[in-house]
Amino acid sequence: MPRKFSVLFICTGNSIRSIFAETLLRNEAGDRFEVFSAGTSPQSDLNPIAVDLLQAKGYDISGLRAKNIDEFRGANAPDFDFVLTVCDGAANEECPSWSGQPVSGHWGQPDPAKATGTEAEKHLAFQQVFGALQNRIRAFAALPFETLDRASLQNRIDDIAKTKD
Repeated sequence: MPRKFSVLFICTGNSIRSIFAETLLRNEAGDRFEVFSAGTSPQSDLNPIAVDLLQAKGYDISGLRAKNIDEFRGANAPDFDFVLTVCDGAANEECPSWSGQPVSGHWGQPDPAKATGTEAEKHLAFQQVFGALQNRIRAFAALPFETLDRASLQNRIDDIAKTKD
């Protein structure tokens, strides 16, 4: 059986976008990936609208929690194959260097917690971010990893970032 690839999704708060990405990839291809998420300045709680959306779509949220990227550093930390930022804040911050030189990418999405308007409009912002990440996760999970070298993988990750949401 081929080894599982290890993926870390990073966002500033680790309360919405990186949690969506972690949940989606685990659901889409958890048999082929070990999936984690973390924040550079994590919130103490997950965003309740994000949690409600995941539950309404039937996802298991029992193991989800906000985590600091420091949990994934040090001797006992996983060696990541991929490190992907999903918010502009985390992409512009000083992130630690990762052992093994993982393929990295930026799949930035707007912060739905900053959406204004009616409750329906706010919920729509969460739905749009979820849908955009779902499209990227599906494209990522469908890559022929066994046939791609590191440079080709990096190009594909970059191409996925350019997909229209």
